[in-house]
Amino acid sequence: MLADKAKLAQLLAQLGINYDVIEHPALHTSLDADAFMVERPGTRLKNLFLRDNEGKNHFLVITAHDKQLDLKTLSKQQGLSRLGFASSERLARYLKVQPGCVSMLALANDKQSKVTLWLDQDIWFNELFHCHPFENTQTWLLTKNDLNIFFKHTGHQPRVMFLPSR
Repeated sequence: MLADKAKLAQLLAQLGINYDVIEHPALHTSLDADAFMVERPGTRLKNLFLRDNEGKNHFLVITAHDKQLDLKTLSKQQGLSRLGFASSERLARYLKVQPGCVSMLALANDKQSKVTLWLDQDIWFNELFHCHPFENTQTWLLTKNDLNIFFKHTGHQPRVMFLPSR
């Protein structure tokens, strides 16, 4: 079963988290968002759901929308077998969203804490972030403070780290 945006809004309200909403056509990739570029505050993000070669470890990797990650170097840096993109089936199983709809907010669906959150140190100094609320026809703008409250609630301690680029 896929995630419910209304339940997410209710959770954020319970946590005292406010956010602004931007409505837009479906955006499946950061390149789609580039084509729909509008002036708006906040940091645009690229959200990658990765797994190790054995499929035992899963990672939600958040970086700048225009950064091209070097997954081979990142794998070596973290002492992991080859990192690759997780399947849409794994995405639905662990984060309960469809491809193109993943964001940090999907961690609310990882009740077993099976997904590790990696945040690019190059973006985490910013104060306002773009997040899809389980669907890609809206973007919710959340502050870093509010995201930290959210992470604490979900039990996901973000690992802010250097993410190598190509």
